[in-house]
Amino acid sequence: MLKLESCTVTNSSFTLRADLQINRGARVAILGPSGSGKSTLLEAIAGFRDVSSGRILWKKSDWTDLAPGQRSVAMLFQDGNLFPHLTAAQNVGLGLRPTTRLSKAEQDTVDTALTRVGLPDMGARKPSELSGGQQSRVALARALVQQRDILLLDEPFAALGPALKVEMLDLVAELVMETKTTLLMVSHDPEDARRISKQAVLVADGTAHAPTGTETLFANPPAALRDYLG
Repeated sequence: MLKLESCTVTNSSFTLRADLQINRGARVAILGPSGSGKSTLLEAIAGFRDVSSGRILWKKSDWTDLAPGQRSVAMLFQDGNLFPHLTAAQNVGLGLRPTTRLSKAEQDTVDTALTRVGLPDMGARKPSELSGGQQSRVALARALVQQRDILLLDEPFAALGPALKVEMLDLVAELVMETKTTLLMVSHDPEDARRISKQAVLVADGTAHAPTGTETLFANPPAALRDYLG
Protein backbone atom coordinates (compact mmCIF):
# COMPACT_ATOMS: atom_id res chain seq x y z
CA MET A 1 0.00 0.00 0.00
CA LEU A 2 1.18 3.52 -0.87
CA LYS A 3 0.55 6.06 1.90
CA LEU A 4 1.01 9.81 1.93
CA GLU A 5 0.64 10.75 5.59
CA SER A 6 -0.11 14.45 6.19
CA CYS A 7 2.27 15.42 3.39
CA THR A 8 3.05 18.98 2.36
CA VAL A 9 4.86 19.57 -0.93
CA THR A 10 6.07 23.01 -1.99
CA ASN A 11 6.64 23.98 -5.61
CA SER A 12 7.79 27.61 -5.80
CA SER A 13 4.93 29.58 -4.26
CA PHE A 14 2.48 26.68 -4.60
CA THR A 15 1.77 24.25 -1.75
CA LEU A 16 0.07 20.87 -2.15
CA ARG A 17 -1.27 18.83 0.75
CA ALA A 18 -1.96 15.11 0.58
CA ASP A 19 -3.21 12.62 3.14
CA LEU A 20 -4.27 9.48 1.29
CA GLN A 21 -3.53 5.84 0.62
CA ILE A 22 -3.64 3.70 -2.51
CA ASN A 23 -3.86 -0.07 -2.49
CA ARG A 24 -1.14 -2.15 -4.09
CA GLY A 25 -2.03 -3.07 -7.67
CA ALA A 26 -4.66 -0.33 -8.02
CA ARG A 27 -5.03 1.72 -11.20
CA VAL A 28 -5.75 5.33 -10.25
CA ALA A 29 -6.38 8.41 -12.40
CA ILE A 30 -5.09 11.76 -11.09
CA LEU A 31 -7.60 14.43 -12.11
CA GLY A 32 -7.96 18.16 -11.59
CA PRO A 33 -7.70 21.59 -13.20
CA SER A 34 -4.51 22.72 -14.94
CA GLY A 35 -1.94 23.94 -12.43
CA SER A 36 -3.64 22.21 -9.51
CA GLY A 37 -0.60 20.11 -8.59
CA LYS A 38 -1.15 16.76 -10.36
CA SER A 39 2.43 16.58 -11.64
CA THR A 40 3.73 17.85 -8.30
CA LEU A 41 2.02 14.90 -6.61
CA LEU A 42 3.70 12.39 -8.92
CA GLU A 43 7.08 14.09 -8.55
CA ALA A 44 6.83 13.86 -4.76
CA ILE A 45 6.02 10.15 -4.91
CA ALA A 46 8.91 9.55 -7.33
CA GLY A 47 11.32 11.55 -5.16
CA PHE A 48 11.95 14.35 -7.65
CA ARG A 49 10.37 16.86 -5.28
CA ASP A 50 10.94 17.00 -1.52
CA VAL A 51 8.18 16.63 1.06
CA SER A 52 8.46 19.50 3.54
CA SER A 53 6.34 17.71 6.13
CA GLY A 54 4.67 14.32 6.53
CA ARG A 55 5.79 10.91 5.26
CA ILE A 56 5.58 8.81 2.09
CA LEU A 57 5.35 5.08 2.80
CA TRP A 58 5.35 2.03 0.53
CA LYS A 59 4.36 -1.15 2.33
CA LYS A 60 6.64 -1.06 5.41
CA SER A 61 9.32 1.22 3.91
CA ASP A 62 9.62 4.95 4.57
CA TRP A 63 10.44 6.65 1.27
CA THR A 64 10.31 10.23 2.55
CA ASP A 65 14.06 10.90 2.43
CA LEU A 66 15.04 8.36 -0.24
CA ALA A 67 16.53 9.44 -3.56
CA PRO A 68 14.49 8.62 -6.70
CA GLY A 69 16.73 5.69 -7.60
CA GLN A 70 16.10 4.11 -4.20
CA ARG A 71 12.33 4.04 -4.70
CA SER A 72 10.55 1.25 -6.57
CA VAL A 73 9.03 3.75 -8.99
CA ALA A 74 9.17 4.18 -12.78
CA MET A 75 7.84 7.38 -14.32
CA LEU A 76 6.89 8.28 -17.89
CA PHE A 77 6.91 11.98 -18.75
CA GLN A 78 5.06 13.87 -21.44
CA ASP A 79 8.03 13.95 -23.83
CA GLY A 80 9.04 10.30 -23.41
CA ASN A 81 12.59 11.40 -22.48
CA LEU A 82 14.35 9.35 -25.17
CA PHE A 83 17.97 10.12 -26.09
CA PRO A 84 18.09 10.94 -29.82
CA HIS A 85 21.65 9.62 -30.36
CA LEU A 86 20.82 6.17 -28.94
CA THR A 87 18.90 3.35 -30.60
CA ALA A 88 15.56 2.16 -29.29
CA ALA A 89 17.26 -0.84 -27.67
CA GLN A 90 19.90 1.35 -26.04
CA ASN A 91 17.21 3.69 -24.71
CA VAL A 92 15.38 0.73 -23.18
CA GLY A 93 18.65 -0.62 -21.79
CA LEU A 94 19.09 2.55 -19.74
CA GLY A 95 16.31 1.21 -17.56
CA LEU A 96 18.70 -1.58 -16.53
CA ARG A 97 21.97 0.33 -16.20
CA PRO A 98 23.19 3.88 -17.03
CA THR A 99 25.54 2.66 -19.79
CA THR A 100 25.01 0.97 -23.13
CA ARG A 101 27.15 -2.02 -22.13
CA LEU A 102 24.68 -4.79 -21.29
CA SER A 103 25.24 -8.43 -20.54
CA LYS A 104 23.68 -11.07 -22.80
CA ALA A 105 20.94 -11.65 -20.21
CA GLU A 106 20.23 -7.92 -20.00
CA GLN A 107 20.09 -7.61 -23.78
CA ASP A 108 17.62 -10.49 -23.85
CA THR A 109 15.51 -8.60 -21.31
CA VAL A 110 15.55 -5.52 -23.56
CA ASP A 111 14.57 -7.57 -26.62
CA THR A 112 11.72 -9.20 -24.68
CA ALA A 113 10.43 -5.81 -23.54
CA LEU A 114 10.49 -4.40 -27.07
CA THR A 115 8.61 -7.44 -28.32
CA ARG A 116 6.06 -7.07 -25.52
CA VAL A 117 5.27 -3.50 -26.57
CA GLY A 118 4.99 -4.49 -30.25
CA LEU A 119 8.43 -3.42 -31.53
CA PRO A 120 10.26 -6.73 -32.02
CA ASP A 121 12.30 -5.62 -35.04
CA MET A 122 12.95 -1.96 -34.27
CA GLY A 123 15.63 -2.07 -31.60
CA ALA A 124 18.30 -0.70 -33.98
CA ARG A 125 16.30 2.39 -34.96
CA LYS A 126 16.94 5.86 -33.55
CA PRO A 127 13.98 7.84 -32.11
CA SER A 128 13.94 10.05 -35.23
CA GLU A 129 13.21 6.94 -37.28
CA LEU A 130 10.17 6.05 -35.17
CA SER A 131 6.65 7.43 -35.14
CA GLY A 132 5.29 9.18 -32.07
CA GLY A 133 3.42 6.06 -31.02
CA GLN A 134 6.52 3.90 -31.46
CA GLN A 135 8.56 6.32 -29.36
CA SER A 136 5.93 6.03 -26.62
CA ARG A 137 6.26 2.25 -26.78
CA VAL A 138 10.05 2.50 -26.38
CA ALA A 139 9.61 4.69 -23.29
CA LEU A 140 7.10 2.19 -21.90
CA ALA A 141 9.49 -0.70 -22.58
CA ARG A 142 12.20 1.14 -20.62
CA ALA A 143 9.83 1.44 -17.68
CA LEU A 144 8.98 -2.27 -17.97
CA VAL A 145 12.57 -3.50 -17.68
CA GLN A 146 12.98 -1.61 -14.43
CA GLN A 147 10.44 -3.96 -12.80
CA ARG A 148 9.28 -1.34 -10.29
CA ASP A 149 6.27 -1.66 -7.99
CA ILE A 150 4.73 1.67 -9.02
CA LEU A 151 4.32 3.19 -12.50
CA LEU A 152 3.61 6.93 -12.74
CA LEU A 153 2.27 8.35 -16.01
CA ASP A 154 2.39 12.13 -16.47
CA GLU A 155 0.33 12.27 -19.68
CA PRO A 156 2.97 10.55 -21.84
CA PHE A 157 0.42 9.87 -24.59
CA ALA A 158 -1.13 13.35 -24.75
CA ALA A 159 0.42 14.14 -28.14
CA LEU A 160 -0.90 10.98 -29.79
CA GLY A 161 -4.03 10.79 -31.90
CA PRO A 162 -7.22 9.45 -30.28
CA ALA A 163 -7.02 5.91 -31.69
CA LEU A 164 -3.32 5.51 -30.91
CA LYS A 165 -3.78 6.91 -27.41
CA VAL A 166 -6.51 4.35 -26.71
CA GLU A 167 -4.20 1.61 -27.99
CA MET A 168 -1.41 2.73 -25.62
CA LEU A 169 -3.77 3.00 -22.64
CA ASP A 170 -5.04 -0.52 -23.27
CA LEU A 171 -1.46 -1.79 -23.51
CA VAL A 172 -0.54 -0.11 -20.21
CA ALA A 173 -3.62 -1.56 -18.52
CA GLU A 174 -2.75 -5.03 -19.79
CA LEU A 175 0.89 -4.81 -18.68
CA VAL A 176 0.25 -3.47 -15.18
CA MET A 177 -2.41 -6.13 -14.64
CA GLU A 178 0.06 -8.86 -15.64
CA THR A 179 2.77 -7.52 -13.32
CA LYS A 180 0.43 -6.34 -10.51
CA THR A 181 2.05 -2.91 -10.78
CA THR A 182 0.37 0.02 -9.02
CA LEU A 183 -0.52 2.69 -11.59
CA LEU A 184 -1.07 6.42 -11.06
CA MET A 185 -1.92 8.33 -14.23
CA VAL A 186 -2.37 12.08 -14.66
CA SER A 187 -5.16 12.77 -17.14
CA HIS A 188 -7.11 15.72 -18.49
CA ASP A 189 -9.48 13.47 -20.45
CA PRO A 190 -12.43 11.87 -18.61
CA GLU A 191 -12.60 9.06 -21.17
CA ASP A 192 -8.95 8.15 -20.57
CA ALA A 193 -9.61 7.98 -16.85
CA ARG A 194 -12.72 5.84 -17.32
CA ARG A 195 -10.90 3.51 -19.68
CA ILE A 196 -7.98 2.63 -17.45
CA SER A 197 -8.97 3.26 -13.83
CA LYS A 198 -11.79 2.46 -11.43
CA GLN A 199 -10.47 4.94 -8.89
CA ALA A 200 -9.51 8.60 -9.14
CA VAL A 201 -7.70 11.14 -6.99
CA LEU A 202 -8.96 14.70 -7.34
CA VAL A 203 -6.28 17.37 -7.02
CA ALA A 204 -7.81 20.81 -6.52
CA ASP A 205 -7.52 23.88 -4.30
CA GLY A 206 -4.13 22.82 -2.99
CA THR A 207 -5.22 19.35 -1.87
CA ALA A 208 -4.83 15.84 -3.28
CA HIS A 209 -7.98 14.13 -2.03
CA ALA A 210 -8.39 10.49 -1.07
CA PRO A 211 -9.24 8.10 -3.92
CA THR A 212 -12.86 7.68 -4.88
CA GLY A 213 -14.69 5.76 -7.60
CA THR A 214 -14.00 7.27 -11.03
CA GLU A 215 -17.62 7.03 -12.13
CA THR A 216 -18.79 8.38 -8.77
CA LEU A 217 -16.52 11.41 -9.15
CA PHE A 218 -17.73 12.16 -12.67
CA ALA A 219 -21.37 11.60 -11.73
CA ASN A 220 -21.19 14.24 -9.01
CA PRO A 221 -18.04 16.33 -9.60
CA PRO A 222 -16.97 18.96 -7.09
CA ALA A 223 -17.16 22.56 -8.28
CA ALA A 224 -13.44 22.75 -9.16
CA LEU A 225 -13.64 19.69 -11.41
CA ARG A 226 -17.03 20.67 -12.86
CA ASP A 227 -15.71 24.12 -13.84
CA TYR A 228 -12.66 22.54 -15.46
CA LEU A 229 -14.61 19.89 -17.40
CA GLY A 230 -17.24 22.42 -18.48
